[in-house]
Amino acid sequence: MERERQEGRTVSDQSEQSDQKGRTVSDRIRIVVADDQELVRGGFAMILDAQPDIDVVAEAGDGAEAVAAVREHDPDVLLLDIRMPRMDGIEAARVVCAEARCRVLMLTTFDHDDYVYDALRAGASGFLLKDVRRDDLVNAVRVVAGGESLLAPQVTTRLISAFTSRPAARPAEALGVLTARERETLQLIARGLSNAEIAEAMVVSEHTVKTHVSNVLSKLGLRDRVQAVIAAYESGLAVPGA
Repeated sequence: MERERQEGRTVSDQSEQSDQKGRTVSDRIRIVVADDQELVRGGFAMILDAQPDIDVVAEAGDGAEAVAAVREHDPDVLLLDIRMPRMDGIEAARVVCAEARCRVLMLTTFDHDDYVYDALRAGASGFLLKDVRRDDLVNAVRVVAGGESLLAPQVTTRLISAFTSRPAARPAEALGVLTARERETLQLIARGLSNAEIAEAMVVSEHTVKTHVSNVLSKLGLRDRVQAVIAAYESGLAVPGA
């Protein structure tokens, strides 16, 4: 299907409901790519749009255009650069995460602690550096679209270092709404364990773990596991190096 793109919007034949492999439009991951560098933005869009299960429905050159594109196209994922004119990626992520079901994957050349922390606090579900390999970029979009969270190894290292250098946190009163098992689950999430690993550690079924995770996110008003990790460290429930 031929498609013409303009910044902030895409002109496409929406009447076509399936591709040559019979995959329906609703089965594909719909994504908006936002970056103020046209060549970079076009390169990412080309890589992603070439995938059989991904449709780039719009491109945006700044944060304001990214927010407008999300409102217009209701995508599954917003691939969002941090440093952009008019509205930066952090503010755009904050608006999108508050308004839409769309999940945000941050992509930048800057791996400074403050950017990582602010992006995750804004509600981003993933954070990659711009030198990411093609296959890792595509995988990251699929992972985030599937409801999981993803951080590049370099980003995880810097995030833990940031928490290590912070003053000791005081336990947050908000954690009082959690049961003992839910608090234990949150601690294990903060250690980076998968549901299967948490189930083994707690000697319960994976289904029970999923229930605990869901309860933790719901009770604390968190968007996903990344924000759960932040909550665990901010509250002092999890301690770097423990």
